[in-house]
Amino acid sequence: MTTNADKEFDCVEFKRRAQVRVHGAIKDLSPEQEIEYFRRAAVQGPLGTWWRSVRQPAAATDARVSAD
Repeated sequence: MTTNADKEFDCVEFKRRAQVRVHGAIKDLSPEQEIEYFRRAAVQGPLGTWWRSVRQPAAATDARVSAD
């Protein structure tokens, strides 16, 4: 059994704060605007370089499969 003693990082609290922040940003957006918000966040966020690198090979593969 674990205890709550001396945690340096509270993952659940971090997640909750992030959810509140995102909800505030998207609460008045249309579904299309929400999609654009998340697409932009994926590309411009801290994992943007990784996201672009994994998306590009998939697009190239899709183009080859479509041509066959």
